[in-house]
Amino acid sequence: NKDVSRSDVRNFYSKAAVTTQESLCCPTQYDLKDLLHIPKEVQEISYGCGSPVGRAGLCEGEVMLDLGSGGGIDCFIAAKYVGKTGKIYGIDMTEEMLKVARTNAGLVAKNLGYNNIEFKKGYLEAIPVENEFIDLVTSNCVINLSTKKNEVFEEIYRILKPGGRFLIADIIS
Repeated sequence: NKDVSRSDVRNFYSKAAVTTQESLCCPTQYDLKDLLHIPKEVQEISYGCGSPVGRAGLCEGEVMLDLGSGGGIDCFIAAKYVGKTGKIYGIDMTEEMLKVARTNAGLVAKNLGYNNIEFKKGYLEAIPVENEFIDLVTSNCVINLSTKKNEVFEEIYRILKPGGRFLIADIIS
């Protein structure tokens, strides 16, 4: 067995951004009330294993960052929780996923009545955010794809504000 490289993962999810991959979907379901403001296109390319956002205790005004944000579904859910005064960042390495997320961010902002979401290209091991800036880091079934998990957790620690938290849904085997 050859090791899976970053480029293998990027190529796989680039295709999954364009054409829904039924085999990737999804051991858990989202709460329907969390999806009302989110376009169907985003819902169809959500490949997580359980959104951590609903369990995160997000408050109005908080800043959240989602690692491996894909088409943006968890960011779009969180945008509603943190409200106009909060901010949501999505980080993904896959240009096709970022394109879907950015395209739909405008529709989500229109549906919510405010825009508090930004998507950035980046890697889990080198998050493009300043030190001690984030209240909550989430990730939905993405950290398992990194071969450098220690670096991922060091980055999470670096970007969290003192007293910040992280909540991750992932697979273990």
